[in-house]
Amino acid sequence: MSSSAVFQPSFEDLGRPLAQVTFCVVDLETTGSAEDDTITEFGAVKVCGGQVLGEFQTLVNPNVHIPPLISVLTGITDQLVAGAPKLPQVLPGFLEFAAGSVLVAHNARFDVGFLKRACLRHDYAWPNPDVIDTVALARQVLLRDEVPNVKLSTLAAHFRTQVTPNHRALDDARATVDVLHGLLERVGNLGADTLEDLLEFLRRVSPQRRAKRTLAKDVPSAPGIYQFIAELTATDGSPRRQVLYVGKSQNLRKRVASYFTAAETRPRMDEMVRIATAVETVVCRTPLEAEVLELRLIAAHSPRYNRRSKFPERQLWLKLTQEAYPRLSLVRQISADGAFYFGPFRRRAAGEEVMLALYDAFGLRQCTARLSAKRSSPACALAEMGRCAAPCQLAVTPDDYAPTVASVRDALSVDVKPLLRAAEPRLNQLVRAQRFEEAAALTARLEACTRTAARHHRLASLASCAQIVAAYRVDGCWEVHVIRYGRLAAAALAKPGDTPQQVARDAIAAADWVSPPPGPQPAAIVEETERIADWLERPGVRLIEIEGDWCWPAGIGPAASSQLRVQVAAAE
Repeated sequence: MSSSAVFQPSFEDLGRPLAQVTFCVVDLETTGSAEDDTITEFGAVKVCGGQVLGEFQTLVNPNVHIPPLISVLTGITDQLVAGAPKLPQVLPGFLEFAAGSVLVAHNARFDVGFLKRACLRHDYAWPNPDVIDTVALARQVLLRDEVPNVKLSTLAAHFRTQVTPNHRALDDARATVDVLHGLLERVGNLGADTLEDLLEFLRRVSPQRRAKRTLAKDVPSAPGIYQFIAELTATDGSPRRQVLYVGKSQNLRKRVASYFTAAETRPRMDEMVRIATAVETVVCRTPLEAEVLELRLIAAHSPRYNRRSKFPERQLWLKLTQEAYPRLSLVRQISADGAFYFGPFRRRAAGEEVMLALYDAFGLRQCTARLSAKRSSPACALAEMGRCAAPCQLAVTPDDYAPTVASVRDALSVDVKPLLRAAEPRLNQLVRAQRFEEAAALTARLEACTRTAARHHRLASLASCAQIVAAYRVDGCWEVHVIRYGRLAAAALAKPGDTPQQVARDAIAAADWVSPPPGPQPAAIVEETERIADWLERPGVRLIEIEGDWCWPAGIGPAASSQLRVQVAAAE
């Protein structure tokens, strides 16, 4: 993992100055405001830097009767538009006139909506320009004591436009030009000097958030991870550094910059950006390296604004204890005590579902007391009901109890199908008795068993391999990873012209030393090993070197899931 590279900013990063942006201010007159109404007049003015570059005006024959109320409002009558061109003849000319411009309209949703529907009806591609709505802009810029409302006539009077709006397209567009210039002057005083600033201003991004854009100025345009940092003061007055959020991206510069724009809509991120005082980045060689580093940093710092992957220690394991009469227990850590461990489980409820399925199938004792092979203990309720072999009463010897323990161990480590077969009579009985809720609960337990078994062996197989070196070709390069006991020990990228084998040898030599983990637990946090497994299982990944057996038992995984589906279908 390399540190942030020096990045030379370009003029494009500064945005497009408003004085150099071409605006096409458009106004439409229509037969009404419904979706099936149509356009009767186009009016548009193209301006740049305060100078008028051109105007576009034409009446349009709508091929329908213009309502009297519209005629009174606009002065456009059926007779006036009778000889005018129709919309299919006018639309291409307007699209060419407005091409490459930022579209401006007063109540832009109305005008842009009509333009989009016209393009759709007449098979023209909508150019999807940036759009400025002077209504929204006026609401952001002007105070209530300045104007009573944001109608075009009100704003025209406020800004003393050269043309008075009169519900005719070109005159209204000319008035809107002056209103736009007046609003832009006010926005400039608020620090919005570029089109990008203006668009963010319209999307109601707070000034405090936009002001933090400088945190992204030195971020490189490269893949890697980023951290938002807050330099705080502890209660004793000493400085305290806190990691607020950790993320990853293929382009760090673009991703970090998005946090200061309207593209980021999560409320907690808005709060996080206001608190942050710095952004730190680490450039990574491969996407997998970035994913792993992100997980490790989240686990190390538990950032308050990250929601996922914060508490890897909350994984649970099912333990088959080492004693005269072994039992099942849910534990948080694996110890080197010779016991059999199965999992992990993300939630306690999932572990308990598997325990219940094993109890039902094999008759393993459910009491939690440590039992002696020579001295009896008080019997539990299950023993009194005959639903337990009653080892507490010495009804069975440890040797008699051992096959039950072996069956449980085999079902979890070798072949889960005996567990499914043992549950089949009970499932059939529940279905025949129409006790469907109990049948669904039993099916859920069995599904939890097959699902966890697949996850267990997927992780355990990688945890047992001392070293795996693999490569994957993407965009002419080879991503090379060294994995030791399920942990990413090194990552490298063989670029065109490099020898992948030599890059792999160098990666092995520089890889982290990893000690063997206890039991089936990998040497990394579980989520890291799962990400590594996702990468290794991609089509096209090539194994360069492997020490150990990366494999699953044949009775675990898809085959077991298929058998469960057959059993459920047969029972129904």
